[in-house]
Amino acid sequence: MYVADSRATPASADGAVRPPAGRRVAVAPTVLALGTVSLITDVSSEMVTAVLPLYLVAGLGLSPLGFGLLDGVYNGFSALVRLAGGHLADRGGGRHKWVAGVGYGVSAVCKPLLLVVHSLTPIGLVLAADRTGKGLRTAPRDALISLASTPETRGRAFGVHRAMDTAGALLGPLAAFWILRATVDGYDAVFTVSFCVAAVGVLVLVLFVPGGARSGQVSERPTLRAAVGLLRRRELRRLTVCAVLLGLATVSDAFVYLLLQRRTGVADRWFALLPLGTAAAFLLLAVPLGRLADRAGRWRVFLAGHGALLLAYGLLLTSWHGAAMPYAVLALLGGFYAATDGVLMAAASDGVPEELRSSGLAVVQTGQAVARFACSLGFGAAWTLWGDRTALLASTAALAVCAAVSVTVLRKGCAS
Repeated sequence: MYVADSRATPASADGAVRPPAGRRVAVAPTVLALGTVSLITDVSSEMVTAVLPLYLVAGLGLSPLGFGLLDGVYNGFSALVRLAGGHLADRGGGRHKWVAGVGYGVSAVCKPLLLVVHSLTPIGLVLAADRTGKGLRTAPRDALISLASTPETRGRAFGVHRAMDTAGALLGPLAAFWILRATVDGYDAVFTVSFCVAAVGVLVLVLFVPGGARSGQVSERPTLRAAVGLLRRRELRRLTVCAVLLGLATVSDAFVYLLLQRRTGVADRWFALLPLGTAAAFLLLAVPLGRLADRAGRWRVFLAGHGALLLAYGLLLTSWHGAAMPYAVLALLGGFYAATDGVLMAAASDGVPEELRSSGLAVVQTGQAVARFACSLGFGAAWTLWGDRTALLASTAALAVCAAVSVTVLRKGCAS
């Protein structure tokens, strides 16, 4: 692998970037190094994520509303610090690596704290701290990937990174499943091993990931005012609006797994393996869909991913409880992430100057995270008040409406 040259190739209106004939492209070593860090870190985080719903609901007896609050904190609290992390990374020019490193370190320290907290408030505080670390690292890490890639290869670069990240997501639940079966105090053992693995990830980042120094002249100083003013850019504003709308109707994975368990009767001892189906589909599809987004248009792939999510919700609402249903739902969920996660960051990178790259990505990530936080709270409350089926039916209808609005918004952007 080698670092592809950094000469920009303009994107077409639909987000597709077509390299000149005969140019050879590859994934930069920085992307591979960051992918390794994410792989190791995701083994750690997914060990916890795989057992957390069952630990909280079955082990500690939390209600769906209480779990929705904690799940919203776990997935949405990082929104409060993503803009700060992105701005700090941009201000220093070469601080992307170190801001990301602080974020990875904070999350690693939180893992053993789960050993000593057993009620809603302290668990919420630990999860909030863990997501603070994630919020600090996400935008600088994605900025490093974007800056190390050319416009025509960003979809592929993010696809490779997400595939490596998802390999960790695939291994994490397997490790948690094995630890739960092999030890007496299974949950405590999972949290302890998770911390050790996370520490290795931080070490790899420090030793093998280069800094994020900018190349060439800067057109705009990375001030806080400039970061906030990014939303005046029409394309970034459209993308952020669509990410927020669709995030408002995106039910968290943990709720999907709980719903799937209720529909199909999956035993508690197999629950930790449900994320494997999602991770396997994500792993297989991330690179092909990233390449497709580079060639066919990032908006098209992004919206098609939400179509896959609608199909998954539809399956959960049907009366079909066949043996193939869990595989179909998990495959569609993995396809959704493969078509949206890295593709969204590649699309956002196109309209943001290099010196504000981390801040620009943080703007989109923050909007999406806040929306998903609201969805977790709303879905948990609806489940508690009206039952799981009614809550899912409302989310499905909302996602269909938001997807239709997003098609209109993005189509106008392509036409303008």
